[in-house]
Amino acid sequence: MGVSEETPHPPAPMIPSGKAILMSVKSVCVYCGSRFGAMPSYAAAAEALGKGLAEHSFRLVYGAGDVGLMGTVARAAQAAGGETFGVIPIHLEQREVGKTDLTTYVVTETMHERKKVMLYNADAVVVLPGGPGSLDELFEVLTWRQLGLHDKPIVLVNIDGYWDKLRDLLDHVVAQEFAGPDVQAYLTWVTSAEDALKYLRDAI
Repeated sequence: MGVSEETPHPPAPMIPSGKAILMSVKSVCVYCGSRFGAMPSYAAAAEALGKGLAEHSFRLVYGAGDVGLMGTVARAAQAAGGETFGVIPIHLEQREVGKTDLTTYVVTETMHERKKVMLYNADAVVVLPGGPGSLDELFEVLTWRQLGLHDKPIVLVNIDGYWDKLRDLLDHVVAQEFAGPDVQAYLTWVTSAEDALKYLRDAI
């Protein structure tokens, strides 16, 4: 099982802030669904994001699947000549159809290790529509940001209002004083892949 030499191993328990080690290009970690979802606009956004990352010379870091929005964003990046860095736990290689033709393909033992490797090798995080897995990834990276373990931008792409209820929930959490307003300040909300790319050009 390969953990790429490109994968850094910083001292525990701190997660390195800023840029990951040994990165030759700016990299963007994308969280998104392993399904396509109910709206064609979700896949269209994934395709636009993957293509745009390549055109702006950003490396795509993602969960290495070849299904749903995951596969869409990766194939679009590849078709546009972009670099791709995929990370998948061994138990999901068949379920998510591990995309072994990526520039870099990393297999981990666990889901937690997968998330660490993805964040370590990225300069920013973008969240497209997705399900419980995408929410898990988002809340972990948001919590790490809140705790000061990294300072990487987190961008939610709110296609056709998909994340509206999530935004309402976070507002409710803040209003009920279980988090401070800084939690919302750590998130950048956009409504299209194009707007996400415009933000990333200036942010990283």
